[in-house]
Amino acid sequence: MDLRKLKTLIELVESSGIAELEIAEGEERVRITRALAPAHQHAPPPMHAGPTPVAHASAPVPAPEPEGHTIKSPMVGTFYRSASPGAKAFVEIGHTVQVGDPLCIIEAMKLMNEIEADRAGVVKAILAENGQAVEYGQPLVIIG
Repeated sequence: MDLRKLKTLIELVESSGIAELEIAEGEERVRITRALAPAHQHAPPPMHAGPTPVAHASAPVPAPEPEGHTIKSPMVGTFYRSASPGAKAFVEIGHTVQVGDPLCIIEAMKLMNEIEADRAGVVKAILAENGQAVEYGQPLVIIG
């Protein structure tokens, strides 16, 4: 089964809201699952004796992402910054990349998929950790 077909199946699962999809073609078999958000729980609303004061505590503000072109994961898998353990990372923050330069690898179903730059520029941020599981559409690298 080719990568484009897998990507299409993953997009189908994401857009349809189904939790699991299993397809067999000859001897090849693919099973795609995703975690669903917990269903609305039917808990009784909390009882209040009077008006609820509004707390103005400052919530942690996420650090703003650097501006630029975001390279997103084309699939669910495991993110790797280099071709093998102990090898030099494909890119570091501040590196200049050209179209087609390898940025990282996503391992999916024992296949190593090299993710390439689709735009030339300077690497502004690397948003995933080496060995981290990533989701379809998750931002990986920002190129400015």
